[in-house]
Amino acid sequence: MGNTADRLRAEVLELVREYHEAAFTQQEFVPGRSPVPCAGRVFDAEELVHLVDCSLDFWLTTGRFSSRFEHEFARFFGRREAILVNSGSSADLLALSCLTSPKLGDRALRPGDEVITVAAGFPTTVNPIIQNRLVPVFVDVTVPTYNVDVRQLEEARSDRTRAVMLAHTLGNPFDLAAVMEFVRRYDLWLVEDCCDAVGSLYQGKQVGTFGDLATVSFYPAHHMTMGEGGCVLTDRPLLRTLVESFRDWGRDCWCQPGRDNTCGKRFDWQLGDLSCGYDHKYTYSHIGYNLKLTDMQAAVGVAQLQKLPGFLSARRANFRLLHEGLGDLQDIFVLPEATAGSEPSWFGFPIAVRPDAPFTRDEVTRHLENNMIATRLLFGGNLIRQPAYRDVAKRVVGDLGNSDFVMNQVFWIGVYPGLTRAHIDHVLSVLHGLAHHSRTSAR
Repeated sequence: MGNTADRLRAEVLELVREYHEAAFTQQEFVPGRSPVPCAGRVFDAEELVHLVDCSLDFWLTTGRFSSRFEHEFARFFGRREAILVNSGSSADLLALSCLTSPKLGDRALRPGDEVITVAAGFPTTVNPIIQNRLVPVFVDVTVPTYNVDVRQLEEARSDRTRAVMLAHTLGNPFDLAAVMEFVRRYDLWLVEDCCDAVGSLYQGKQVGTFGDLATVSFYPAHHMTMGEGGCVLTDRPLLRTLVESFRDWGRDCWCQPGRDNTCGKRFDWQLGDLSCGYDHKYTYSHIGYNLKLTDMQAAVGVAQLQKLPGFLSARRANFRLLHEGLGDLQDIFVLPEATAGSEPSWFGFPIAVRPDAPFTRDEVTRHLENNMIATRLLFGGNLIRQPAYRDVAKRVVGDLGNSDFVMNQVFWIGVYPGLTRAHIDHVLSVLHGLAHHSRTSAR
């Protein structure tokens, strides 16, 4: 029976490879008629083979592919622990929530404590602060790095400040030297949101290895994909246990799915007001969630991870082509700059339309979209201007002038590995055409 199953599995997987070749043929790019996405999935037959191979096990929760991916992804980052979850947003939620655990003693975050973050960012870097009844303290960013203005950190700190939670914007590392000096001086937690920054380096070291915890997203737009999915990284076994607890309903037990009695004393614990010997698998130490991912998602991730070095090289190359190609338009566009001492693995190419340019940002993005070139704004702009945050308890440092500039003047275009030189050349041609027409009309 086993031999028959193995033979049929091999036949199925070979057919999957043939299917990929027939179903996913690359289309010729026609400038102005073919889309230039700002992001997207890049895959070959191996992702499909891994996905089908996993489905044939019919092990629907985390399993062998999840364990393999966690081990290999932690090794890629050089961190001890990698904990898979169902999205990058969940990773952010779990990374901050675990810091509220009473098991951290005096270092646990408590309602009313403050967490420093930036106003110009993505909501799910900020939302866990609010969801845990903590107070976000918003500081500004610098242009054109679009990262935290570290000069404001001292002003942002108060006696209630307990943590810093920041993202590496569009893959560009924030000033980790300054931030690390700040958090060490005041014994603060640091959560690095690396959802847009897998593979980015700061002073030759991977981002995601500086903070107490780091988060990653595997949404299709990101550096590698599982469709949905995310990960929390840490070097501390206790933090891993806490993240898993909050991820897995808040349970105290740390057994993997399908396993029992890892601790060796499943019926010997006495916790809370429960009777001694209450089943540890049904003992809950936190107010948690169910944020696990499926093994089929992890199977796709295992295949994607093998391609990651090539993905990173392609992103950097596409960014370089755009930066060099737009160098003569800096009188109307502000081009992005890498943080000093960093080597970003760019998620996108941010462009700021100068206030005195002959056109508005809206006109630029509409022109690009009309030419089949996808654009995105820099996430939520200034988040405190968003309706969801209007009545949230918060502190704001300064006037957030650069965050407003981001909100009104900045957009970004793609650098992802699915773009070829032909795509990039089309983007450059369209932007130069717009600039030439606008300059001519202004005379």
